[in-house]
Amino acid sequence: MPRSGRAGFLRNAILALAAAVAASFLPGSRVFAANPAHVFFRVQASTSVPAPLSGRLLVFLKQGSGDKDVDITEFHPQDTWVAALEVHDLAPGAAVDLDADEIAYPEPFSHLPPGDYEAQAVLDVDHTYNYSGRTPKDWMSAVVPLKSWDPEGGAEPSLTLDEHPQANPRRAADLDKARAEAGPGTAQLEEMESPLLTRFWGRPVKIEAWVILPPGYDPNAPSLNGPHAPETYPTAYWTHGFGGGIDGALITGMRIRERMAEGKMPPMIWVMLDESIPEGTHEFADSVNDGPWGTALTTEFIPYLESRYRMDARPSGRLLNGHSSGGWATLQLQVNYPGVFGGTWSTSPDPSDFHDFTGPDLYAAGANLYLKPDGTPWPIYRDHGKVISTMEQFARLEAVLGPYGGQMSSFDWVFSPKGKDGAPEPLFDRQTGAVDPQVAAYWREHYDLAHICAADWAERGAALKGKIHVIVGTADTFYLDGPAHKLDAVLAGLNADAHFTYLPGRTHFDLYKVGEDPKGLFDRIGAEMYAVARPGVEWKK
Repeated sequence: MPRSGRAGFLRNAILALAAAVAASFLPGSRVFAANPAHVFFRVQASTSVPAPLSGRLLVFLKQGSGDKDVDITEFHPQDTWVAALEVHDLAPGAAVDLDADEIAYPEPFSHLPPGDYEAQAVLDVDHTYNYSGRTPKDWMSAVVPLKSWDPEGGAEPSLTLDEHPQANPRRAADLDKARAEAGPGTAQLEEMESPLLTRFWGRPVKIEAWVILPPGYDPNAPSLNGPHAPETYPTAYWTHGFGGGIDGALITGMRIRERMAEGKMPPMIWVMLDESIPEGTHEFADSVNDGPWGTALTTEFIPYLESRYRMDARPSGRLLNGHSSGGWATLQLQVNYPGVFGGTWSTSPDPSDFHDFTGPDLYAAGANLYLKPDGTPWPIYRDHGKVISTMEQFARLEAVLGPYGGQMSSFDWVFSPKGKDGAPEPLFDRQTGAVDPQVAAYWREHYDLAHICAADWAERGAALKGKIHVIVGTADTFYLDGPAHKLDAVLAGLNADAHFTYLPGRTHFDLYKVGEDPKGLFDRIGAEMYAVARPGVEWKK
C-alpha cells in the first residue's frame, strides 16, 4: 500500500492535536483547522555512508524542474521552502520521516498548492549552514522532481543522502593559487593559543591570522633590536565580514600583496584576522558569551606578532580595516582601544548607532524588528530601490536553518547579556519581532558605539580625534548608510574630526569598485594609512 503524504491517520490525528495545543501558546501563531494534517518527507542515509550521521537535516523545495541544486537565494527569499529536523546517529541504510510542517519556512509545507516541484535534502553535519551554506563535509541527496505533486494526498517523497556538496570551483581555484604563493617572505599563517580565551572557554582557543608581508621583506633579516635593526613596516589589521573565514582571509591578503607588488598600494604588513566562530562572528569584542576577544587581541596576539615580525609596534603604525561585520569590528576596536591603534578605515560597518538598527530604533517604545509603527514590514535586503526581503523573512529563515550561527543570533552572542540558562538573551522575540527593552538597554551601554563615544568622550576623545574613517554606499544592500549617518552626526557634535564618505549608488557588494577595478578602494585606504604611519614620505616609485 503506498504511503500517503499524511503517513497514516493515527499519526495525523496526534500531530494535529499537538499542533493545535502548541499553537495556543505561541504569540502570532495561526491554526489552520481546515488543513491540520502534516506533510512528510522520507530521508534515507545511503548504505554507502561510512558511519552514522548526525546534524541538522534540511529539505529544500521549489517550483520548477531541471535544477542541479535546490537552495535558498537571497534575491528570491520566498521561492524556496525549507523544513528542518535534528538527526542523531542515522545509521547507513536507515531512514527518518521529516515533518515539513513542524519547523518550516516560509510556511508549513501543507500550505503549498499542487504543482510541479523539485526537492533536495542536505544534512548540515556541523551546523554551519546559517554561516557558510553547504560545505564539502555535508551530505546531500540528488534533486528529486515531484511532478504534479499534491501535498494533500500525494505520495510521501523519498530522498537519499549519498553525496557531498562540491566546493565552488572558482573559489577553490583562488584558494589553491593563494596557498601556492604563500610561504616565507610572502605569507605566514599564525596561530596563537590565547590564555585569556582558553581560560574563558575551559578548552584551548586560538587566534588565527594570515600575516601578509610586503614585496622586499626579508624574513632572514637580523635582530629587530639594536643600532643596525632592519626597516620596520606599518601594519594593517584587517578582518572579514559575516560568512568569511581564514581561507578567505588568505585570498584577500594575497590580492592585497599583488597590489603592493604592482605599486598600487604602499609597502605594509597586513594581518588578515579570522573572526569566525560556531556562533557567528565574535567581532573582536569583549563579550560575556563569546569571551574577551578584544583584550586577547590587543594584549596577547598583537604583542606576539610584533615580537616575530618587523612591525612599527606603535599606535601610528597599527591601522585597522574591515568590511560589514569586519567594519563594525574594526570600528569598535578603534573606539575601545584608542591608544593602541592609529586609525580605522571601516567600510559598510554593521549598525554603530542602535537608534537605526538597519531601520528600527531599538530604544523606541514598543520597538519591533518586524513591523514599523504604521504596521508595514521593516525591509532588510534591497537591490538599489527594490526591496528583496524583510527583517521577518530574514529572521524566520535563519531560525529554520539552525539555532545558532546566523547573523541575528550572532548579534545576540556578541551583544547580549547571558540568560539564566547560560545562553544569550535574545534581543527580540522570533515569533513577533518585539524587542526586549532590557536587552536593548544592555546593548546600548556596552556596544552602541555612538552612545559610547558621546558618554566617554572626555576620557577617550583626545586619543580618538581624527582616527575614525567610515566609507559606505548610499544604496547599501542592508541599509547600513542610515546608522552611519547617525554616528557621523554624533561625532560631528563632539568635534571628533571623523571622516565619513558616502559613495553614490554603491551597494554593500560593489563598494570597493573603482572604475573597472573591483578592489580599487584598497589603494585609497592603503595610501591614507601610510600617510598616518609615514607622514610626508613618498612611497610610489
